[in-house]
Amino acid sequence: MTLTRYLVAASIDGYITDTEGSLDWLFQFNDTEGLLAHVDTFVAGTGAIAMGAATYEFMLGQGGPWPYPDQRTWVFTHRDLPVAPGTGVELTQDPVEEVHARMVEAAAGRHVWLVGGGDLVAQFAAHGLLDEIWLGVAPVVLGGGTPVLPRRLTGRLEVLGVTQFADGFLELRYRVPSGRGHGTRTE
Repeated sequence: MTLTRYLVAASIDGYITDTEGSLDWLFQFNDTEGLLAHVDTFVAGTGAIAMGAATYEFMLGQGGPWPYPDQRTWVFTHRDLPVAPGTGVELTQDPVEEVHARMVEAAAGRHVWLVGGGDLVAQFAAHGLLDEIWLGVAPVVLGGGTPVLPRRLTGRLEVLGVTQFADGFLELRYRVPSGRGHGTRTE
């Protein structure tokens, strides 16, 4: 079954970037034993990706080749951004519910990953198109920044699992109740 998942890392006070919009606070955990291998396994099970313009520009700013050559990627933007040929990246202004159907088809039995940002993920959730949240929790307090989700999700999340890594890093996995059901899931 194709699931739509939000994999994101945050501080214990719920921010994915600091007040300057930076992820530098997170990079100190890149050497955490098993963490990058865990993320690589998640990405290998992903067939389609959605992200906002700011996340996409951050990824481009990292230099090097596009990190997700095996996944079609939709970038939700109203701006004209550069797209390298052969990357599988498509810029879109279409509504999330229309793009999601194309993403599930492109995923071809693998999962859909909502990379971010939180506002984009909230739009998917508002249409009942978010199945799971995989929340990495880093043992730092940022005191402000970009929240994991800027909107309320209705209903109680169901815990699917907890993974503890070294350095105090945790991953919490939740199933998200959907207001409209999971009509776009495939079995």
